[in-house]
Amino acid sequence: DWHVHEMLYGFVPAIVTGFLFTAIPNWTKRLPVRGLPLFALFLLWATGRIAIFVSAWIGWLATAVIDVGFLAVVAAVAAREIVAGRNWRNLRVIGVVSILIAGNAVFHLEAHYAGGADYGARIGLSAVILLISLVGGRIVPSFTHNWLAKQSPGRMPVSFGRYDAVTMLVSLLALIGWIAQPYSPIIGFALLAAGIAQAWRLARWAGERTISSPIVLVLHVAYAFIPAGFLLLAFAAFGEIPRSAGIHAWTAGATGTMVLAV
Repeated sequence: DWHVHEMLYGFVPAIVTGFLFTAIPNWTKRLPVRGLPLFALFLLWATGRIAIFVSAWIGWLATAVIDVGFLAVVAAVAAREIVAGRNWRNLRVIGVVSILIAGNAVFHLEAHYAGGADYGARIGLSAVILLISLVGGRIVPSFTHNWLAKQSPGRMPVSFGRYDAVTMLVSLLALIGWIAQPYSPIIGFALLAAGIAQAWRLARWAGERTISSPIVLVLHVAYAFIPAGFLLLAFAAFGEIPRSAGIHAWTAGATGTMVLAV
């Protein structure tokens, strides 16, 4: 559980914060968060890591408040900047971060009262996959288009549209089902549908044309682990393979590779 928590709620929030505080000034045309406020946020994040380490001494509640507090402050600061810049459409990113906050709180409660944190882990991982689907669905075709525009004429990535929105909805519903019943064959079919939809979404981005540019191709490789994770978890729900295969496709595969790629 410590390993799971620190990857999902220690490592990932640091990356998400770095991305948000880099991207938001571009979205809003406002100055970035920097200097002492940024250093204070770093100290809060680091304090959360220490609190987890010494949680047996300071108690689970104090640990939870410190740890969950970091993402809550990040979400509040990010929301303030987006609202001030009237960049309303990107508030959906804060919504996904809020799911991550809720998952962290559930993780602490579940670990304390139940001795394990299955639901908290699945909520956090689902939030990460939604975030990659949302942000990756913008930047992967965008970066690919920018690079292909300088090459010889050919197939170009399809811009975000109705199909992407439907894919996100199908993925969201499948993830909600997976959080509640990860071993249900019915949920397995939902995961299978989401995996196929995500795979076709990726195929629409002309990734095969980027083979000669590894820095662009790696974005497609990273995103490919999202449909792979859905499909592997579907087969896990059918009882065919271990659940860890799909989980690590999403964590080491999608999350780890996309972090490096971006």
